[in-house]
Amino acid sequence: MLHGWGMGLGWIIGLVILVAFIWVISQAFNKNNKPAAPEKSALDILKERYARGEIDKDEFEEKIKDLM
Repeated sequence: MLHGWGMGLGWIIGLVILVAFIWVISQAFNKNNKPAAPEKSALDILKERYARGEIDKDEFEEKIKDLM
């Protein structure tokens, strides 16, 4: 009777080890996925919009005053 309990316990331990191994591997891959670029500030976005010609000089200067 003790032998049967040991076999069941061994199966459970094997399953726990397998799940832990899969979790460790997934965590290793997730750490390698870094964000492409840091977030841009509002001023950086405003400068880019001005450089692309989306806003004119007057609007650019007005929005800079709003940000400061």
